Amino acid sequence: MDLLLIVPVCSIIGLIYAGLCYTRMSKESPGDALMQKIAAAIYLGTTTYKKRQNTAVAVFIIILAIVLALVINPLTAVCYVVGASLSVLAGFVGVYAATKANVRTTNAAREGIEKAFNVSFSGGKVMGLTVVGLGMLGLSMMYFIIVGITGSTDEATISILSGFSLGASSVALFARVGGGIFTKAADVGADLVGKVEAGIPEDDPRNPAVIADNVGDNVGDICGMGADLYESYVGAVIATMLVGAGAAMAQHFPEVTSLHLIMFPMLVAGLGIIASVAGTLLVRSNRYDAVSIHKAFNTGTFASLIIAVFATYILVQMLMPGELGIFTATITGLIAGFLIGLSTEYYTSYDHKPTRSIISAAQTGAATDVIAGISVGMESTFIPVIIISAAIAIAAHVAGMYGIALAGVGMLAVLGMTLSVDAFGPIADNAGGIAEMSHQPKEVRAITGTLDTVGNKTAAIGKGFAIGGAALTALGFFIAYTQAVRLPLVDMLDPMVFVGILIGAMLPFLFCSLTLKAVGKAAVLIVNEVRRQFREIKGLMEGTAEPDYESCISISTDAALREMIIPGIIAIFTPLLVGKTLGITSLAGMLVGSIASGFILAVFMANAGGAWDNTKKFIERGNYGGMGSFAHKAALTGDTVGDPFKDTAGPALNILLKLMAVVSVVFAPLFL
Repeated sequence: MDLLLIVPVCSIIGLIYAGLCYTRMSKESPGDALMQKIAAAIYLGTTTYKKRQNTAVAVFIIILAIVLALVINPLTAVCYVVGASLSVLAGFVGVYAATKANVRTTNAAREGIEKAFNVSFSGGKVMGLTVVGLGMLGLSMMYFIIVGITGSTDEATISILSGFSLGASSVALFARVGGGIFTKAADVGADLVGKVEAGIPEDDPRNPAVIADNVGDNVGDICGMGADLYESYVGAVIATMLVGAGAAMAQHFPEVTSLHLIMFPMLVAGLGIIASVAGTLLVRSNRYDAVSIHKAFNTGTFASLIIAVFATYILVQMLMPGELGIFTATITGLIAGFLIGLSTEYYTSYDHKPTRSIISAAQTGAATDVIAGISVGMESTFIPVIIISAAIAIAAHVAGMYGIALAGVGMLAVLGMTLSVDAFGPIADNAGGIAEMSHQPKEVRAITGTLDTVGNKTAAIGKGFAIGGAALTALGFFIAYTQAVRLPLVDMLDPMVFVGILIGAMLPFLFCSLTLKAVGKAAVLIVNEVRRQFREIKGLMEGTAEPDYESCISISTDAALREMIIPGIIAIFTPLLVGKTLGITSLAGMLVGSIASGFILAVFMANAGGAWDNTKKFIERGNYGGMGSFAHKAALTGDTVGDPFKDTAGPALNILLKLMAVVSVVFAPLFL
């Protein structure tokens, strides 16, 4: 137990470093009055949305906490509230830092790209390290409290911690789904009228939806992604602790004590925070073009991985000498995450053949552009499925079911580093928008454009990484569920299992249908509002009058909060309904079906959307006729279709898979 004190210590170190990064970034100048005015509008829109969202989340949390206290036990309810509260806090800190960093990045670009990069990455590090720091600090402290109260570390005691993961999942559901609907409704609406109809550039201040678009980057790509990965991070650790407790009971590791199997995943995650801090410090470059910055990010990530591998090996030798299978299983997850990132970059970057094929297809129209994008997205599922399958097979071979759960912990061990890189992207995107709206010189806009180009790559890689982490986390909870309901075998010849698989395989498609439809409905409202303002506000197109930005922000906010309710109900109540009416075997089948189809569908949608986005950006750089050309108009159609693919429906599937799995674990006693 004394060794486990390393976890809160590592967490505090990560949080202190995040604070230093924030302090360094906030000391930079926010620029001139116009830049500050635009940044203030983005900040106000972001905080207004988050306050309304958090109000809805708070009501939900209170109701479910009461249910948990009455139906399961009060300690699970306490864990649930703590897990949810820390997720909300992490999101608030991250988005607050991001909305401070965006305008400072724009102003820093006046002095050169190196300074602008350092400011934007400092903002990203605040988000990345706050998520992992609060996640492990909260989880470790709840572990100490619960063990102190119960005086035990058996499976029943550890299962109480699953409430912590359920709290994280609840917040992630609203943050990811609601944020995704907000950001893509604004983005699609802004593009359809601004670029396609009015022929004005992206982030043009005359476009009434442009501030809402920038707000969406914060609530969707920072808060949404942060909550998603916070959930995967703590969920993977808790699932492995549960499986470890069960593995010890089944004597899979006769030479290892139960306590060490339970402690190990938390220790890996804790030391991973230190590895992440070290990795961020090593993100340096002698040059600051797009290629060099991307290489610097890869260097930092690779350094974090190496440190994490070394730390994991030391842990294994200390806690369970000779059990190299446990070490291998953990490292398998680390390697799988890195390889999925490379695969995602290959299929979404315009430097490689798949996206180039979409660019070529755009020369003949929107239909061929869309067909090519769908084809590339479908093809892109092959490599991630092989990678995850290999990771599962290897981990299971060397360490059984415990090894599979550990692979998820390994994949997310250096989340502090990977999320820092990912959060850099939306900050750079906002900085580019502020540069455009404040009429900065061409040189400044070129610098923010370079950072945005790198950010697009890191965002695409982050989505692939998040999907892989979600799949392994959900699988870990599936294993924990089978232990909780004492289900040693899922018989495929049982008709009720097959019924469950069909239901589970269908749910991701239904979920995507609802989220895509929500974006479409909200985008229509934005389009009509932007058209109205262009039509009714005299001098708007000439630049002599200001648009009403707040109306578009309000439309996106109302639509996001309204449309996320039904997907949330489906994610939470379907496992309960299936478990109570069809039985534990059907629920097991449902979880298997949802993980299999949801993982593949999420990869397809994220990669297709990313490839469409970069097709548009490649043409906008002056290729094949550039802005306004026939190819550009075709690429805009593909990008508009792809926006909710990659930023709403696809990422939201991560939450669906994990939330249904953790609900099944938490409420398992009701199904027996």
